[in-house]
Amino acid sequence: MSNLKGQVVFVTGAGGGIGKTIAIEFAKKGASVAIADIKEELLSGTIKAIEDQGANALGLVADVTNLDSIRSALKRVVDTFGKLDVAVNNAGVVGIGSIEEIEPEEWDRVLTVNSKGVYVCTKAELEIMKPLSSGAIVNMASIAGKTGMAHLSHYVASKFAVIGFTNSIAKEVATTGITVNAICPGIVGTGMWRGEGGVSDRWKLEGETEEQSWERNKTTLIPQGVDQTPEDIAEIIIFISQAKHITGQAIAVDGGMTM
Repeated sequence: MSNLKGQVVFVTGAGGGIGKTIAIEFAKKGASVAIADIKEELLSGTIKAIEDQGANALGLVADVTNLDSIRSALKRVVDTFGKLDVAVNNAGVVGIGSIEEIEPEEWDRVLTVNSKGVYVCTKAELEIMKPLSSGAIVNMASIAGKTGMAHLSHYVASKFAVIGFTNSIAKEVATTGITVNAICPGIVGTGMWRGEGGVSDRWKLEGETEEQSWERNKTTLIPQGVDQTPEDIAEIIIFISQAKHITGQAIAVDGGMTM
């Protein structure tokens, strides 16, 4: 598994955060990496980081909620690299709010990107992988797809949907040589957890700062007592993408939080 030279990987939502790290870590292993994000300006940093590893890179502007957009992006991947071995459906959005605060439009925004987006990408990816009878699809879920969390009901619902969808599709394609799995990151100190308006800010006790809330929640919720890193998530994705007999799983990388 140390050398993935010759493999072609497609990562959505790779303009930053965990997605960018996933793309870079695959590049370090020698894979050719195609990245997609909703805006062109998000792509350049990741493309440079991939190329800095000596790997081939392809940047694509694509909307994961639009089937034609994803089909078009994947056609460019195949036209450029000749095939598709691994697809990481990472693109997602975060929403924080109580049931009183979440309006129908916000509910639809989160569910459309996080849940419909995984369906759209998987559908298009299978159109390429099925005729080849090989491939690995990895969907980004969350520990929020395994347990409810206050003020995250729409996000939680979207990630529960990803896990159920993943399990169902894995069963549909179980005899085709294609694996379909979900990864459930724990508390990663970026994105929805940190900063003003993040989960640690929302979950502050009276008199706490955001930093104090972060430290308390991290040490209280995670048995290992430390947050996870984007590299932790990339490591398991690379492993599972090469494991021919692991499919239909929702693997948590969470320091024991959901054990």
